[in-house]
Amino acid sequence: MKKSLLAILLLCFALVGCNKSTNNQAAGEATAEGEDNKIVIGVSPVPHGEIINGLSEQFKEAGLDVEVVTFDDYIQPNEQLAAGDLDANYFQHGPYLDEFCKQNNLDLVSIGNVHIEPIALYSDKIKDVSELKDGDEIIIPNDPSNGGRALILLDKIGIIKLKDNTNLLSTENDIAENPKNIKIVPMEAQNIPNTYTDAAAAVINSNYAIGADLNPNSDALVVEDIDSPYANLVAVRNGEENQEKFKKLMEVLQSEDSKKFIEEKYDGAIIPAF
Repeated sequence: MKKSLLAILLLCFALVGCNKSTNNQAAGEATAEGEDNKIVIGVSPVPHGEIINGLSEQFKEAGLDVEVVTFDDYIQPNEQLAAGDLDANYFQHGPYLDEFCKQNNLDLVSIGNVHIEPIALYSDKIKDVSELKDGDEIIIPNDPSNGGRALILLDKIGIIKLKDNTNLLSTENDIAENPKNIKIVPMEAQNIPNTYTDAAAAVINSNYAIGADLNPNSDALVVEDIDSPYANLVAVRNGEENQEKFKKLMEVLQSEDSKKFIEEKYDGAIIPAF
């Protein structure tokens, strides 16, 4: 009888232990599955953060848990992605990503384009570029890709002439002709909307312009052509681009819902690139 009772007790302990192990395994699998659908994405506030937040329901329907981390600069999102603090970022265009990775020895790749932010020339002092005077200052972004982009815009509207206006990384040293002796003033892109009134004019990225209540369509002197190669993209670490969660992310960001959101919210100031 005692042996029988002991056997029953041992069996109960075994069943409880097995059940606990099974429950723990199931919980672990659920956690792992949840983590696999989690994406921490670094963005600029406007329009990137607004677009991600505007598609929150679509991400949920796709089974994704998307957490937004906002940055006000063009450096930290790439550095934190490379360090593993972010799963992805969405704030930059291809030429900037390529140049940043080259300069900083990072291995990040694009998983797809989302929108174009036409760069534009703004001024509160003149109504037409023909009004620029000898020695006037024009502020441009100081990072290599956006600086080159700004100079190409100034070349196309005749303010300066570059040695090669197809060189996306043109600098002030590549200016071949400057008939009005325009002084080019490089500055961090995010600071230009706050200081552009100090100069005759300034070239401003649309995300920062919109954040400062400037609309490229109504407030700019000149806007970049819509055939711009500077589509804003989503970047991840090289080798992770084929993960299923990133495929789902891009399906949402390149969906008809995304296109509708961008077109309706930004009224042409931001253009879908898919």
